[in-house]
Formats: sequence, C-alpha cells, structure tokens
Amino acid sequence: MDTEISGGINIAMKVPAHQYDATVAFYRDVLKLNRVAERPEEMGFVYGSNRLWIDKAAGYSRAEVWLELFTPDFGATAQHLSAAGMIRDDAIEQLPEGFAGGWFFNPAGIVHMVRRPDAW
Repeated sequence: MDTEISGGINIAMKVPAHQYDATVAFYRDVLKLNRVAERPEEMGFVYGSNRLWIDKAAGYSRAEVWLELFTPDFGATAQHLSAAGMIRDDAIEQLPEGFAGGWFFNPAGIVHMVRRPDAW
C-alpha cells in the first residue's frame, strides 16, 4: 500500500522574542500581507495559498520554520515515516488528546506536523 502524503497549508515561523515585533512588522508593513489572525504571541498571514504563522518563541536563540503535511491515514503514514528514519517527537509542542497527527523531523532537523486534514 502506498502512503498518501501532501503538503499542508500552514507554515509556522518560530521567532525569538527579541525578533518577534520586527519580524511581524516586516510581513505586515513592508510586504503588506493580509492578516488572518492576530493574537498576543502569534500573527497569521495569507501567504499565497498557504498560511504563515509567526509565533513568539520564548527561549529560542534563532528562528525556525515548521512545515505541515496532510495524510488521510495518520497511523500508516507515521509507520512509513518512522521506517524511513524520520524521528518523531510529540513532546516538542503539546497536541490535544487523541489528535490524529504528530511531530516529525526531516534529516536536516526541520519540524513537520503530519496530520489528517480534519484533525484540527
């Protein structure tokens, strides 16, 4: 059985607290991207057909980009990714109980949220 995986719509940029305001201002004021959400420590923008989420990340020393992948069968996909050597670590950010998804790292250490499209 082939595992079906496709790109998701969310891109998360985890930005150190000392760079957060300037980073948000860049996307808001310089690029003038439309906002989809605004919270005290998170700003969401329309980024083409995707959503760019800029999160204030306390304790970070540099920015990270986290990507999203969709799959209709999370269990089979999780097994497939683990067998391919991708490391799963659901402790990096809490997920709801019974959530049909998980956090995986690609070989370069980039975080990927792998989930069913209806999981949230």
